[in-house]
Amino acid sequence: MNQTIIANDTGVDPSLSQDRSFQPITEKERIVSIDVLRGFALLGILPMNIQYFSMIAAAYFNPTAYGSLNGANFGIWLLSHVLADEKFMTIFSMLFGAGILLMTSRVEASDRRPAPVHYRRMGWLTLFGLAHAYLLWSGDILFTYGLCGMVAYLCRKLRPGKLIIVGLMLLSIASAIVIAEGVWSRHWSPGQVQAATEQIWAPTPQMVAREVAAYRGSWTAQMKYRAADSLEMQTMYFVLFTFWRATGLMLIGMAMFKLGVFRARLRAPDYWTMVFVALCLGIPVILYGTYCDFAAKWDFRYCFFYGMQFNYWASLLVSLGWVGAVMLACQSRQLIPLTSRVASVGRMAFTNYVLQTVVCTTIFYGHGLGLFGQVDHVQQFGIVLAIWAAQLVLSPIWLRYFLFGPLEWLWRSLTYWQYEPFRRESVLGQLVPSRIE
Repeated sequence: MNQTIIANDTGVDPSLSQDRSFQPITEKERIVSIDVLRGFALLGILPMNIQYFSMIAAAYFNPTAYGSLNGANFGIWLLSHVLADEKFMTIFSMLFGAGILLMTSRVEASDRRPAPVHYRRMGWLTLFGLAHAYLLWSGDILFTYGLCGMVAYLCRKLRPGKLIIVGLMLLSIASAIVIAEGVWSRHWSPGQVQAATEQIWAPTPQMVAREVAAYRGSWTAQMKYRAADSLEMQTMYFVLFTFWRATGLMLIGMAMFKLGVFRARLRAPDYWTMVFVALCLGIPVILYGTYCDFAAKWDFRYCFFYGMQFNYWASLLVSLGWVGAVMLACQSRQLIPLTSRVASVGRMAFTNYVLQTVVCTTIFYGHGLGLFGQVDHVQQFGIVLAIWAAQLVLSPIWLRYFLFGPLEWLWRSLTYWQYEPFRRESVLGQLVPSRIE
């Protein structure tokens, strides 16, 4: 008997809006297994993001560029690379595609045109992403999702098989572009190779010192690096890589939603198969790719263009393994106390994502504690655990009093172009298990 978690009625007064048929999804209609998966992905992405918050940009791709890789530091880095790197961003992207289907199908059911609502929603998300990237942190993904969501919307009517095929084709384009750049790099002069290596992969001690000093400095001092990195991410890197990967994953996510994968509707053996494939195929491929990177002594032209291909593709399998594990958890009555907390984090994913940025930049950047470049991988993971605990505790408390996270509420109000109810007017029921036929 397949089970998932659903929420009871909210008790929100329908008179607060003139036409509730055209509103964002209510709490009663939420698919909480998706909230659980989103919350799990939000927590899981932090071990990777904290490396970008706390160390020079090159260290995110090349762990030998900065900091220690000895002992426990190596163990934490390896676990993060194998289990988190690109995995939770993959889940986020797939869920974003599923979210497009949920929103547009609800609008269509009310006999309205979904395009104006969707593109307004994506437009605001793009603006949020610009503000997040240039004012707070250059590792922003909201801008990418806003633009890619505009394109993915056009494919939402395709059948699951076609969505998967087109999605994989788009993923292949990003992979092919990187490989083609690697082939072309064979024609670079020694000076060009050295310049690219220092800019992207292994900066000189002087370059490292300047970046560390900037992020330990004031907010305006950080802007030189933050603005330059954000512009590069939103132009060249977006066109050559992230657009193809993120859009492809959104389409695959649409297919997974249509097939019932994200709604905990598959049989338990199906989800166990996803976990098994991740353990027996996905993780070994990533470990082999990591071995090759170390064997190549983290050479820029091998690792950046070719070595990354192992994790690029195998991360899909590991991500689906995580999805299978989370859906199994959603089918378990015994785990409801935990999954309900994670679901609360997922319902506030936008707010919690930006909150992670605010907390981490305050810890590491100069306008706060200024610990940039001083915290190793083990210490980073300690901070991750503390943030996880805080968000798992605070998110359910917030949702006792409010219907949405503050940024979710603002985004919804702007999308639907009307004031959305925010505070709870009545006590909600507890999350309960319910059979999904």
